[in-house]
Amino acid sequence: MPKKLLLLPPLSVSSAFRAPRACPAARPAMNAARTGYRVFSANSTAACTELAKRITERLGAELGKSVVYQETNGETRVEIKESVRGQDIFIIQTIPRDVNTAVMELLIMAYALKTACARNIIGVIPYFPYSKQSKMRKRGSIVCKLLASMLAKAGLTHIITMDLHQKEIQGFFSFPVDNLRASPFLLQYIQEEVRSHQRVPFVLKRDPIPNYRNAVIVAKSPDAAKRAQSYAERLRLGLAVIHGEAQCAEMDMDDGRHSPPMVKNATVHPGLELPLMMAKEKPPITVVGDVGGRIAIIVDDIIDDVESFVAAAEILKERGAYKIYVMATHGILSAEAPRLIEESSIDEVVVTNTVPHEVQKLQCPKIKTVDISLILSEAIRRIHNGESMAYLFRNITVDD
Repeated sequence: MPKKLLLLPPLSVSSAFRAPRACPAARPAMNAARTGYRVFSANSTAACTELAKRITERLGAELGKSVVYQETNGETRVEIKESVRGQDIFIIQTIPRDVNTAVMELLIMAYALKTACARNIIGVIPYFPYSKQSKMRKRGSIVCKLLASMLAKAGLTHIITMDLHQKEIQGFFSFPVDNLRASPFLLQYIQEEVRSHQRVPFVLKRDPIPNYRNAVIVAKSPDAAKRAQSYAERLRLGLAVIHGEAQCAEMDMDDGRHSPPMVKNATVHPGLELPLMMAKEKPPITVVGDVGGRIAIIVDDIIDDVESFVAAAEILKERGAYKIYVMATHGILSAEAPRLIEESSIDEVVVTNTVPHEVQKLQCPKIKTVDISLILSEAIRRIHNGESMAYLFRNITVDD
């Protein structure tokens, strides 16, 4: 059987003698716009974009081009000024005082990137808003769960956050959540910065707190005891816990278990008689642990209303502590917090830059800031490259 021949169309003169195409020039390897990821800031104000600029500088990338602004009627508008098709997009959103506007900015930007065909949309939210509303209170709602559902619906596929108020919040999400820790940076501040007021020649490190080996880690309530114990064990320091009637713990809030209200003349079925429950009564204020003649370092995750910290500082002063420092991850510092800190016996408040607080620092020079952009930029790099995140959690305890 004769073989079939494949007939090709005849070549024209122009195609036969066409010059070969020039090879495209090599693309720069470190150009973030062409390596598959971009970093955007969900807020255009200078205070909120500061952390985003620090992160992009460490990554060697440029901040994505976008415009976020408020209409005259109060609506939020987001415009993406460059192509994001097929790329990994990281949205950095720090939460200023106007929490609800910040949430809407994040939701609208995520949805805009989703409709622009971004491959993955990762939210970098150092302080997760509404994290204190993660439990049912009376006839309220678990707002944190609602926010998690809204973020997923808007198009987010991953979240990077830091020191969630309750670790169980990670279970509210239908996508991965990396809950980073700020404790290594705060511990480093204590070890390297918290040493001695004496100026020793040829020592380059600044030492604002004298002799941190004479310090004791303090929990201002039993709820914060686990976190304080984690700090104390890693620093090889003592532990003290404040307990008593002056404290108002979150667990003691009215959660509706006493509703409906008692009615004196109500008829009770004989078979439904419940045993009498005694009301809770706190003991007198007590400091469990020795703080006399020592430096007291109060640790917590959030500093918002500072009344409880000021009260704890007064108690520690009465018990003999001669220096009092407060360290926390999120320095929200609402309302009159700067003035109260300035007028209190607290010597220094150390927080990270997860929340903008430049205005509060101008009002109170006792407030110091620790930069955590290093760990956030490393998390972004590892997620984009598909590397393990375990390195960022080394030596981190469950209670941290």
